[in-house]
Amino acid sequence: MTQYHQLTDSYQRQFTYLRLSVTDQCNFRCNYCLPDGYCSDTAEPYLQLDEIQKIVGAFAINGTKKIRITGGEPTLRKDIAEIIHLCKSTPGIDTVALTSNGYKITQLLPRLVEAGLDQLNLSADSLQAENFHLITGHNKLQEVLNGIEQAVALGIKKVKLNAVLMREFNHHELQSFIAYVRERPISLRFIELMETGDNKDFFQQQHFSGAEIQQHLETNGWLQVLREPHAGPAVEYTHPDYSGNIGLIMPYSKHFCASCNRLRISSHGNMHLCLFAEEHHKLRPYLQSESSDQLAARLRDLLTVKKESHDLHQGNSGSTRHLAMLGG
Repeated sequence: MTQYHQLTDSYQRQFTYLRLSVTDQCNFRCNYCLPDGYCSDTAEPYLQLDEIQKIVGAFAINGTKKIRITGGEPTLRKDIAEIIHLCKSTPGIDTVALTSNGYKITQLLPRLVEAGLDQLNLSADSLQAENFHLITGHNKLQEVLNGIEQAVALGIKKVKLNAVLMREFNHHELQSFIAYVRERPISLRFIELMETGDNKDFFQQQHFSGAEIQQHLETNGWLQVLREPHAGPAVEYTHPDYSGNIGLIMPYSKHFCASCNRLRISSHGNMHLCLFAEEHHKLRPYLQSESSDQLAARLRDLLTVKKESHDLHQGNSGSTRHLAMLGG
């Protein structure tokens, strides 16, 4: 009989949220992540459905309630609907979310909702078509915005639009972004640009502090709301005159790591205790030989070496070369 546990680290943080990468491929060329496009550095195959099932089952035994499927770009997987269904049908998993660049989301979304998708995050780093193309390398802004409207119409519980603000490219659109949620019941997430191994110079030139956005919101009547259980790291704000909320993900803020509740599995089956950790732990060798209970015990043991905080303030992004490696 399976005995259920709780993933808790040495700092008494509980982990109920798994970010599961199913591919590191991406078809966008965002200037802060993959400006030269995707290039594989391994011939190792991506996690297959049976391997994903074993991993998800082990995390569920350990009290994981929410799984976010990420990439690269996860919709490049032809079996993405099957992956969503597998996660949603795993006992103990309450919520399945997807983060996508929205390249062809309107074609896929009805099938993904049918498979069990609960939440959707799309990305638009500009609300101006020309600027969107400049940042991403694609003329897909309208597809992304149509995807947001479609997701709301289909009744997806939580719909979010992510934007990375950069000093020279799009921070001048701050007011336009805020206006976008006036009549839309979605959450707009401003994600602070993070330094990775491949973007150090770009980061120095373009970093725009989330604290500046936070000050702007609070000066203009936005009020902070309580963080929901199993939610991500965003500080969320609401305003009586707006249908939607605004969230801020600020990895350089003082206490960012104190509320950490998420772990990451790469598309090749490596467990990352932190997005910016130097080391990772290979799970693939155990996926065929161990039961879900044995793998769950292994996960609990690995968590004992998780550090209290990342070292981004010291300019150390660990082994993360670019955000597509683990989907952020």
